[in-house]
Amino acid sequence: MQTPKPLLPDSARRTAAWCGVVLLVTGVAAVAVWLCVIFKTAVTPVLLALLGTALLGPVHRWLTSRGLNRSLAAGLTCALLVAVVGGAGYIVVTALVDTGDQIVHSLKDAGQWVIDHFGISKNTNVDDLIANARKIFQKFGASAAGGLLSGISLIGSLIATSVLALLLTFFFLRDSDRAAGLAHSIAPRGTGDQVEAMGRRAFEAVQGFMRGTTFIALIDAICITVGLLILSVPGAVGLGALVFVGAYIPYLGAFISGAVAVLVALADRGFVIALWALGVVLAVQVLEGHVLQPMIQSRTVQMHPATIMIAITAGAGVAGLLGMLLAVPVCAAAFGIVGELRGERGAQGEGGGPASSPAPPDA
Repeated sequence: MQTPKPLLPDSARRTAAWCGVVLLVTGVAAVAVWLCVIFKTAVTPVLLALLGTALLGPVHRWLTSRGLNRSLAAGLTCALLVAVVGGAGYIVVTALVDTGDQIVHSLKDAGQWVIDHFGISKNTNVDDLIANARKIFQKFGASAAGGLLSGISLIGSLIATSVLALLLTFFFLRDSDRAAGLAHSIAPRGTGDQVEAMGRRAFEAVQGFMRGTTFIALIDAICITVGLLILSVPGAVGLGALVFVGAYIPYLGAFISGAVAVLVALADRGFVIALWALGVVLAVQVLEGHVLQPMIQSRTVQMHPATIMIAITAGAGVAGLLGMLLAVPVCAAAFGIVGELRGERGAQGEGGGPASSPAPPDA
């Protein structure tokens, strides 16, 4: 009997199959993002707690290895987190408040210098530019905060989110030894090992990102602060604190904080010192890009800068500033899962051939 000829050629059928897969994956991702936005009040503390757990996991394991009860070790780790974050926040806020007026005044002078030296229209006033920028910032901040907080007051929502994230961090640390059993219990039959492997790979990616970014941010802030202090740039400590905070938003945060430092140096110390400040910022960025990141984050998921920028833009569109902070860790976890799936598929492909089949028993 003659086999009927296919209606479409093989290339068209393969293209259609891949289009179906892309549409399915896109639809699932869109639904997942929509659910996260709908339940953002619960999702945000969970994500923050996962980041805190990834960063503080080694401390908890060290305490438990010394014989401490898991609950007591988790409580001490969370207390350490509150002390470190509270102390760092106090230092950053104090430095920015103490030097904030000086930095703003220097930025205003820098804007006027740019207007005077680059032939911009004489009708342009730096105060008008600042007022317009403030309106744009307020509009962006209001839209982002309105979408994120849903009518709840900012301070109350931040406090509630922080407390819930801290409690979840405690439970995640205390019960981290049960994660493998949970993965096996919720996974479909026969896929428990693969689900556990994907979870471990995703968590390792987030863990590597948090540790590496924190260490790199600290080095960047110290180096830039020392350089600005040597150049006698006003508000050097506040600018260093801004560099540390901005480092958690890759590329974009470093660019903005570095540009602010150079503009402050230009306004207060002149063009030559501004060039030296620019040299300091560029030297630190070269050190970060060519030495620190390859050395510190070589064992984690490596992402192309274009991928990171797209993730940051998407995160900003979904959840504003918080989305920008969480976009890269979430993207790193996704890349870790994809890497695990590809490795599992490659292992099955290598082991599924005839050469890997068991030999027949001897006669």
